[in-house]
Amino acid sequence: MAKVLVAYFSASGVTARVAHALAQAVGADIEKIEPAQPYTAKDLDWMDKMSRSSREMDDENCRPDLAETIDVAKYDVVFVGFPIWWGIAPRVIQTFLESGEFAGKTVVPFCTSGGSGVGKTDEVLHKCCSAQTKWKPCKRLSAAISPRELGAYVASLKL
Repeated sequence: MAKVLVAYFSASGVTARVAHALAQAVGADIEKIEPAQPYTAKDLDWMDKMSRSSREMDDENCRPDLAETIDVAKYDVVFVGFPIWWGIAPRVIQTFLESGEFAGKTVVPFCTSGGSGVGKTDEVLHKCCSAQTKWKPCKRLSAAISPRELGAYVASLKL
């Protein structure tokens, strides 16, 4: 039996709800990915080109520090959840993936979004992991996903 972790970053609570439902559906442990400096409402104002989130997303090399490193060593499968920002995952997800050793593990990214798709998420995030990481394509999950739909999604992954 694979040991599974659901690690997630959530700015508004939507991704957190989906992550908790997913963890319950697969019997996984759950961990919150937290930046060392929490985001304020002003930081998240995507209409302000000078907001923290806008500046981070404009800088491909930006890696916000984590409040704590999450130890992924004991897991075989790691689901990584996040909202979509500017067509990709927030930069803190890159920090998370670069801070852990994912060689030999299966990484399953999933996202939430108010309407946009996954964009270049797989292309950007896959580069953050070892070549020996088993990568599954990112999937956008609805905030209102049902337990049945979650079960079908997980079954489709053939973990």
